[in-house]
Amino acid sequence: MARRRVLIMGAAGRDFHNFNVFFRNNPNYEVVAFTATQIPDIEGRVYPKELSGQLYPEGIPIYPEEALVSLIQEQQIEEVVFAYSDVTHEYVMHKASMVLAAGADYRLMGPKATMLTASKPVVAVTAVRTGSGKSQTTRKVCDILKAMGKKVVAVRHPMPYGDLTRQICQRFATYADLDHYECTIEEREEYEPHLDRGVVVYAGVDYEKILHEAEKEADVIVWDGGNNDIPFFTPDIYLAVVDPHRPGHELAYHPGETNLRMAGVIIINKMETATPEGIETVRRNIAAINPQATVIEAASPIFVEEPQKIKGKRVLVIEDGPTLTHGEMAYGAGMIAAKKFAALEIIDPRPYIVESIKETYQKYPNIGSLLPAMGYGAKQIQDLEQTINQVDCDTVIIATPIDLSRIARIGKPTVRVNYELQEIGAPNLFDVLQNLK
Repeated sequence: MARRRVLIMGAAGRDFHNFNVFFRNNPNYEVVAFTATQIPDIEGRVYPKELSGQLYPEGIPIYPEEALVSLIQEQQIEEVVFAYSDVTHEYVMHKASMVLAAGADYRLMGPKATMLTASKPVVAVTAVRTGSGKSQTTRKVCDILKAMGKKVVAVRHPMPYGDLTRQICQRFATYADLDHYECTIEEREEYEPHLDRGVVVYAGVDYEKILHEAEKEADVIVWDGGNNDIPFFTPDIYLAVVDPHRPGHELAYHPGETNLRMAGVIIINKMETATPEGIETVRRNIAAINPQATVIEAASPIFVEEPQKIKGKRVLVIEDGPTLTHGEMAYGAGMIAAKKFAALEIIDPRPYIVESIKETYQKYPNIGSLLPAMGYGAKQIQDLEQTINQVDCDTVIIATPIDLSRIARIGKPTVRVNYELQEIGAPNLFDVLQNLK
């Protein structure tokens, strides 16, 4: 039989994982190409032969998603696999319509085909949207497990934005490891808080290899999810974080609704700043979709060490990049801090933005007067640094999980905004985690 010709639509994460665990050594399929979106500068590369296996001695080309229809027609593609996250259900089906009209079948791959089974217990932290609060939830989970005497290893959803052959299986235990792998701002934001707590982090491209390495040194593996994707490992405890600032999104985005339906524990985060109506909508949707889940209520209060740098000042607010872009949040912890501590004015960065940062605003025009901490490569970090220093402001509010001033040279006073998860009442995460075998 001829091998079925496949194209995988992705964003340098779920797409590579689906290929590795299902297609790489499968003689029934030929993956002709990947397409890429969401992340800058992914297209135009090749998924390397070192990762693609014996069936693909030349590797597999990666094209921009804009070429999808022409690739289906020119390459006689028979099946298209949709493999990225944090998009509306409507978006997913618009893509399906494009694919079907071009002459190919359309496929979503689920947990049974893509989850790996670990020999150690797995706690998975997922969400219904980017920016719901996975990071602080993951940190809280790791803190509790460590206090229980467990050796914890965090495995982060892939962010392979550099040389894929160097990122097959990465282990991070110190800041020097971050420098060694030339990590982007986005990677550092996810890894550094774990390292600060003494938690080793694994990430990369080949998650079967990563799992084997993590199992060697962990009592418990914590899956640190990306966007609103489903876990790569079968969880023993499945957590999903929902955001009442965006009520209804838990039923409207792919694959976040899958997490909502599968999770044994659902955390309603940000309750201290959400509206009562938003909280009630989320509660009602959880009860309708997953009434058996344990529901934990939580807040993510902000902490500012030097609020005097904000009061009465003209401030530039820098928020987490993905939260503002494909996460579609209108504001984050930085804006909350600016209002709470009585900033005189929020300075709009748009008159000052340069090159790749300008492209981000063109792609995501609803960002508004905030500056996303974009840094998917050295050039973008340089553009971010130039933009910050050109803005006419008194203080820069940095509301990202890392101190940007260590990565970019900022010639202005800065103040950091931190946030941690605090459960409200019972049940809480300790109640859930103490039952882990």
